[in-house]
Amino acid sequence: MTIKVVRGNPTPEELAAALAVVRARAAAAAAEPSGAPRPQDSWADPARVAARRLPLPGPTAWSRTFWPG
Repeated sequence: MTIKVVRGNPTPEELAAALAVVRARAAAAAAEPSGAPRPQDSWADPARVAARRLPLPGPTAWSRTFWPG
């Protein structure tokens, strides 16, 4: 693994801290099974949208789509 500083002048301590973070993230990514599905965030859950009653179809249904009620 090669890391190159392209801007700034980090101290040896700062460079060691940054390298430790990069190595820890690489080790965590390598240890994670690649075929396992990742859990979705709750805001992306489709059940959250369908939990409320949807507006009845009609000419003004588009204006009530995202308003609870």
